[in-house]
Amino acid sequence: MTDPTASMSEEPRLPGFDPRMLEALVCPQTHGVLTYDAERQELISRAAHLAYPIRDGIPIMLASEARGLD
Repeated sequence: MTDPTASMSEEPRLPGFDPRMLEALVCPQTHGVLTYDAERQELISRAAHLAYPIRDGIPIMLASEARGLD
């Protein structure tokens, strides 16, 4: 039997991006490496000059949703 008070002390987990996903993800345009910007919650493709947003822990890998980099 589990202790019902044990879960009370745990903080609720917010959805977040797992950086280990970078091992499997590539830029959809260039098929190049992505880097994770935790502060802005984006995946950066330097080759494509795009930043793909991460929403609720899910990377949105669509060029139409990406922000252009300077």
